[in-house]
Amino acid sequence: ELENQLAAKSKILDELKQSLALNGSAEPASLSLRIAELCKMMDRTVSQVAQLKTSMQSILEQWRAYDDIYAEISLMTTRYLYGIEQCKPSVVSVDTLKNQVKSLQ
Repeated sequence: ELENQLAAKSKILDELKQSLALNGSAEPASLSLRIAELCKMMDRTVSQVAQLKTSMQSILEQWRAYDDIYAEISLMTTRYLYGIEQCKPSVVSVDTLKNQVKSLQ
């Protein structure tokens, strides 16, 4: 969206330059300088947006990798917790053990 807005503003600046060139000396020189200054600012902004886009793509790739690794670790943790839960000895009272011994005898 930002790139589209910059392209639209750049087009407007180009139209202003063409209009200024057609009008010749009818416009003040300060306007010509101001338009040139705006063009330089626009070029710097476009460059910064390109750098930002590259950085954001890199960050997005890192987040995707993080999400993949997080999902894998979460699954492994769930499996380990389940395994640990299955390995726990069941807690039984002394009376229950006595009853089991009697029934086995």
